[in-house]
Amino acid sequence: MGHLDADILLAQPRGFCAGVDRAIQIVEEALSQFGAPIYVRHQIIHNARVIAELTTKGAIFIDELEEVPDGATLIFSAHGVSAQVKYQAGQRDLRIFDATCPLVNKVHVEVQKLHAAGIPIIMIGHEGHPEVEGTMGQVKENIFLVERVEDIETLSFAAEQQIAYVTQTTLSIDETKDIILALKAKFKQIVEPKKQDICYATQNRQDAVKELVPYVDIMVVVGSANSSNSNRLRELATRLGVDAYLVDHPNQVDPRWFDGKKRVGISAGASAPEVLTQEIVAMIQTYGLRVVKTLPGIVENTVFSMPKGLQKNKPL
Repeated sequence: MGHLDADILLAQPRGFCAGVDRAIQIVEEALSQFGAPIYVRHQIIHNARVIAELTTKGAIFIDELEEVPDGATLIFSAHGVSAQVKYQAGQRDLRIFDATCPLVNKVHVEVQKLHAAGIPIIMIGHEGHPEVEGTMGQVKENIFLVERVEDIETLSFAAEQQIAYVTQTTLSIDETKDIILALKAKFKQIVEPKKQDICYATQNRQDAVKELVPYVDIMVVVGSANSSNSNRLRELATRLGVDAYLVDHPNQVDPRWFDGKKRVGISAGASAPEVLTQEIVAMIQTYGLRVVKTLPGIVENTVFSMPKGLQKNKPL
């Protein structure tokens, strides 16, 4: 219980994961090698601060390929894109770099193999999320979205038919477990991924929040509203019984949240920069909560290599 001499406890790990680090580096390196503007399909990662900074440097974020002029440099976001987007972009006169997280790409490959084997696929994920659109868009048909346990009732496969499931990489581990158990109960022949699709960073950040929650009476998660993994951290803390808030700027912090609260826990989603977390900590300190401590936790040292043609010329 040595954590209790601090007013503000920081979860470890928190913030940037290797896929996010790599995606930002790809945009910055493309800007430095080819100059502005650099076009990025969809927000490179889901964080408003990062998007604003990259926009200032000359990145232009677009939703449709038609918005990209011929001869330009285009980057696919860390969430990945459908096979159709990749094909259409490849037909154009564009210099293309793919910032899809390698762990998302692993799920894409899984979907392609299952589809080639003629196995129908269940995708566990959130409708409308770009990662889900990209993964489901790896194949033309025979892939079905499940968001919650109740959705399983709408699946009309025979109990003995062979089907498979994959998941979005940034889901709640606990809630996904319930969906998987229900799928296995209904479909005896279901094939699961060799290794879970939820990524190491999602798992580690959720585990760190679980470690932290017993020591605090309010939780602040740093992350943007459209960030799946950040939302899952806030929901997890709420489910574990503490008031939890998602903030993406120091001015979103409300001093009233801290009335009568003795200890604050802070985590940050995988797309939230540490500098933003520190600004939010500094803001909370102005309310009289002074001592900051970081909980012991896993130290992540995963690094993903840059795409071919964009390696830095100088050694890292």
